[in-house]
Amino acid sequence: MAEEKTVQKENPMGTRPINSLLISMSLPIMISMIVQALYNIVDSMFVARVSENALTAVSLAFPVQNLMISVATGTGVGINALLSRSLGEKNFDRANRTAKNGIFLLVVSAIVFAIVGGVFSHMFFAVQTNDAEIVEAGTVYTRICTIWSIGLFMQITMERLLQATGKSIYSMVTQLTGAVINIILDPIMIFGLLGFPKMGVAGAALATVVGQTIAACLAVFFNLKKNTELNYSFCGFRPDGEIIRHIYAVGVPSIIMASISSVMNFGMNKILMTFSSTATAVFGVYYKLQSFVFMPTFGLNNGMVPILAYNLGARKKKRMIRTIRLSVIYAISIMLIGLAVFQLIPSDLLRLFDASEDMLAIGIPALRIISLSFTFAGFCVVSSSVFQALGHGFLSLMFSLIRQLVVLLPAAYILSRFRVLNLVWWSFPIAEVAGVILCIFFLMYAYRKEIKPIPDEKTED
Repeated sequence: MAEEKTVQKENPMGTRPINSLLISMSLPIMISMIVQALYNIVDSMFVARVSENALTAVSLAFPVQNLMISVATGTGVGINALLSRSLGEKNFDRANRTAKNGIFLLVVSAIVFAIVGGVFSHMFFAVQTNDAEIVEAGTVYTRICTIWSIGLFMQITMERLLQATGKSIYSMVTQLTGAVINIILDPIMIFGLLGFPKMGVAGAALATVVGQTIAACLAVFFNLKKNTELNYSFCGFRPDGEIIRHIYAVGVPSIIMASISSVMNFGMNKILMTFSSTATAVFGVYYKLQSFVFMPTFGLNNGMVPILAYNLGARKKKRMIRTIRLSVIYAISIMLIGLAVFQLIPSDLLRLFDASEDMLAIGIPALRIISLSFTFAGFCVVSSSVFQALGHGFLSLMFSLIRQLVVLLPAAYILSRFRVLNLVWWSFPIAEVAGVILCIFFLMYAYRKEIKPIPDEKTED
């Protein structure tokens, strides 16, 4: 125990200069998430070469995939926040119990999605479109992704455990491995190369789950061999209601928040299908492309959350404020780069997906209009993660609920009544401006509750 305490006293999250700490913890995650975004784009690029209906099917499946990722990452945020805070407080017993209960929750989540996805996937597509080809392709794709979701849940949970102890480099290795495997397997399984049968959309789904499963196994290995701060022995393990409540106190709002995103995507798809299936395909392509901009910001957040949570536990006020300030600056900078790309070369981006002339006519103004929201979104994304790290997940929930269901989706519906498709895209900038105003008020509240009462330190980081 004495050795364990020595290790924790030297934890860089409480001592290392914030700027270099934030970069060192975030950069590996950002790189891996950029690669993840890349393989999502590559996945859709190959699917687009099957047919536009296949691309539409995968686009319509996105809310389900997003929901699975949301449950996994939301639970991971709860695990990460409680684990980092426990380490900051030198409460090693609670840290170990948090890790074990987190692993238990990932198994339960995977089982639930396997059952629900296997039973309800066909119904999910049937209520969105009458096109039999889209329904069939989407059902097959979704069933494979949900029934074999154990790889996804295990990968994300194990990566969060590594991030919580400051070992983000290993998370990067696992994510890169999964992404590379997916990219390699996509053309082989979709088009039937190297002796494999031609599987089409099913091949894209299978390539995804294989990549996730191998990455998950690697993440388990790294946790067992490198994450020595934690004890993974399940001898005599029983679910701990107190720990699970603490995890979900932060995690559930995050899950619901991301689930709201799935509802928003489902609603947008329904609105866009009243114009054309091509409009829905464009929206799906946009989401793939914007992930290339948002993923680095999410990676930044994943590096920020354990730093902020650790220093909250250690009662280091100046380090917390500097962490938030630098995260906002970096996030907005990333988003400005994304804005420039979407404004300057939208046609080139769309042609990556074998865009028809009709898709280009719809997609070019769509990308330019929606991307106007990027700068505002950068601030909002960081703010939302700050709320979670400070234990105010409810604020993140309220922000997401108001932005997406109270502002964005109703605005899109109202604008769609004018039967001018380009007007619908303006709902995104409108929602993000409203989000910024809301985040400012919420940040002021969280600061007064959690950061301001901490005594000022005499020394800078």
